[in-house]
Amino acid sequence: MGEGRKTHVVIIVENLPVPFDTRVWKEAKALRDNGYRVSVICPKGYVYTKSFENLEGIHIYRHPIPTECETRVGYIKEFLISLSWEFLLSCKVFFKNPFSLIQGCNPPDNIFVVAAFFKALGVKYIFDHHDLGPETYLAKFGRRDRLYAGMKLLEKLTFRFSDVSMATNKSYAEVAIKRGGMPPERVFVVRNGPELDMFKPVEPVAALKHGKKYLVGYVGTMGEQEGIDILIEAVQHIKKIRQQNDIHFTLVGGGPAIERLRAKIEDLNLSSYIDFTGRIPDRNLIEILSTSDVCVNPDTPNPFNDKSTMIKIMEYMALGKPIVQFDMTEGRYSAMDASLYAKDGNARDFAEKILWLLDHPEQRERMGKFGKRRVREKLAWEYSIPSLLRAYEMALRSADYAD
Repeated sequence: MGEGRKTHVVIIVENLPVPFDTRVWKEAKALRDNGYRVSVICPKGYVYTKSFENLEGIHIYRHPIPTECETRVGYIKEFLISLSWEFLLSCKVFFKNPFSLIQGCNPPDNIFVVAAFFKALGVKYIFDHHDLGPETYLAKFGRRDRLYAGMKLLEKLTFRFSDVSMATNKSYAEVAIKRGGMPPERVFVVRNGPELDMFKPVEPVAALKHGKKYLVGYVGTMGEQEGIDILIEAVQHIKKIRQQNDIHFTLVGGGPAIERLRAKIEDLNLSSYIDFTGRIPDRNLIEILSTSDVCVNPDTPNPFNDKSTMIKIMEYMALGKPIVQFDMTEGRYSAMDASLYAKDGNARDFAEKILWLLDHPEQRERMGKFGKRRVREKLAWEYSIPSLLRAYEMALRSADYAD
């Protein structure tokens, strides 16, 4: 790609460390493989505690971050501290090895503040649109208050300072164009599909079914908007209407609500039905999902989840698993016939859809094959790389229309 072979780019991500943030890690590797020099600035977290690491030729600079907090004050504090670290590390990287482009990955929608300083030096800015900031705030706090207005302003300013926007799906692309005022030719859909060579099914492990006939799997964050409370209510319905205790639910992932959810399971006497693994290595995750008969996505129906693409859906599909989820725009686009769709937020209907699938193995097999084929032929990460590269090429050759 000519001059791009010598181009140094910096990716800034605030809410997850790299390579734990699989989308950012896939982007960084794709850019590296296509001749770019890549540096990443991100928080420390989980097992990624080194301040600097050269990982597979990608330079990763990590900074401390406050403990994850669900309060509005904690939210703001985390943003400000992280933003300060991002600016300092960006300066460090720039003076060591000047870069031509910054890619900012939300949430939150504040990384443009760092980019604005470097734009004065001719550095371009790509916004990698992971989440809908205002809708995320509503899902967390349920208030259209001053902070919500602030989130809307930050989103507007983010698009204003961006040379190019990368959207994870068509719904996000529409937000960039209609709400953000981005020219359509500067908006690129870069979907977050799984890497097929990394996400392969393995032989089921009978012990993971905890002595039951069936296993239902879930992977994701344990937060308020992920609908785990709805899933627990669905398990309660299953306990009431199913005569035999022959289904186990394993929920993989961590998050701010996990201890509350564990306590709730104990209080409801559902411990023999559900277990939480917390965060586990990928190989253990793939074993659990490969053993599962059905996989679920109980995300609460709301504007954020309706417009968002959840990587878990494509991961389930890559492993050939049928899915139960609520009927939302991007979830249906991803899964199509690989999923059954429960009524809007209805836990009982969600439970009945799970039971129907478990009792119809031929349908599970048909849906699993459809999903696996759809990922292999359309949704795998490899199909997003050309759009990622076009976005970079556009940003690097464009005039700075935002100034």
